[in-house]
Amino acid sequence: MDPGQLIDEKPRTEFLADSTRAIVSRNQSPDVGFDASVNPYRGCEHGCVYCYARPTHEYLGFSSGLDFERKILVKHKAPQLLRDALSAPGWKPRVIGMSGVTDAYQPVERGLELTRGCLKVLRDFRNPVTIVTKNHLVTRDADLLSDLAAHDCVHVTVSVTTLRNELQRIMEPRTSIPARRLDAIHRLASAGIPVGVFVAPVIPGLTDEEVPSIVRAAAEAGAMYASFLLVRLPLGVADHFTHWLETHLPDRKDKVLGRIRQARGGKLNDGAFHRRFRGEGQYAGQLEGLFRAAVRQAGLEGAPPPLSVAGFRRDGGVQRDLFS
Repeated sequence: MDPGQLIDEKPRTEFLADSTRAIVSRNQSPDVGFDASVNPYRGCEHGCVYCYARPTHEYLGFSSGLDFERKILVKHKAPQLLRDALSAPGWKPRVIGMSGVTDAYQPVERGLELTRGCLKVLRDFRNPVTIVTKNHLVTRDADLLSDLAAHDCVHVTVSVTTLRNELQRIMEPRTSIPARRLDAIHRLASAGIPVGVFVAPVIPGLTDEEVPSIVRAAAEAGAMYASFLLVRLPLGVADHFTHWLETHLPDRKDKVLGRIRQARGGKLNDGAFHRRFRGEGQYAGQLEGLFRAAVRQAGLEGAPPPLSVAGFRRDGGVQRDLFS
C-alpha cells in the first residue's frame, strides 16, 4: 500500500461490475444499531482520507489508497436482488442500514440510480431503512423517502465533518460542500422526512473545535437529532491519514496524532466494541462533554425516531396493486 497514491491529482475512475448474488449483508456488532445492510457500491469516489472502510478494498485485491476511491465495484442488480431477498419466505422485516460501508449517494449514483432503485423496493415492502450520507444527492429521492416516512420506515442522517470549505476540499474532495449538506438537512426536514446530523468523524486537534458550530448550524437547518463519532484509523488508514497530514497540514500533524493517541490508549486506533466510536481517557471525556453541551444548547437531545416494521408487506404491495 502506497500512501502517496492518495494525492494523485487527476486519476481516472473505473467502474467495475460486481457479480455478487446477495445484496443484504449481516453483522453481529453490538454497537451498531442494525444487523442488516445494503451497499450498492464497493469503494467510494468521495475519497475521504480518513475513511475506515478503505481496508475492505484489499479483500478484493485492490489497494486501500487510490484504488478504493477510483476502482468502484457496481452492483447493477442490487434492486432486484433486494426485492428477491425481501420476498423470500425466511425474511424477517428489520431495519436495513444503507451506507454502512460506502456512501450510497456517491457521484456515480446520479446516473446509475441503484440506490434509488433499492429505495423503491424498500418503499414497496415498507421495510425500514436508515441512511447516512455526505451527499446532497439524497434530496433527489425525497419522494420515496416521504413515502417511507409516512409509515415510520426511514430516517436520514447527514454527515457534517467541518464547516470550512478549504478543509473539506482537501479532506473529503468529492463530497458535497458543507453548505450543501446543511441544505440537504433543510430540504429533507421540509419534506417531513426525519433527518439528523452526524458530526463524524471528529478529528482531534483539527475539527473538534467546530463541534458546537456544526450542531448549531444543523439545528437551524432543521435537524431533529445529532450524534458524533471519533475518527477511526484501522490498519493502513493510519498510514494514509498520517501521510495526508504531512502533505497538507504538517504544522498540525503532531497535535492531531497526539490527541488521537490520547483518546485511543496511546495508539492511533482501538477496534474494541463500544470504545471504537467514542475513545477513552480525559480527552475523550472532554469531547463527549463538548458534544453533549452543544446538543443541549441546540435542542437536539432527542434520539432518532423509532423505525417500525408494522407496515411490512410480504408481497411488496403486488396484491394491492392487482386488486386496485
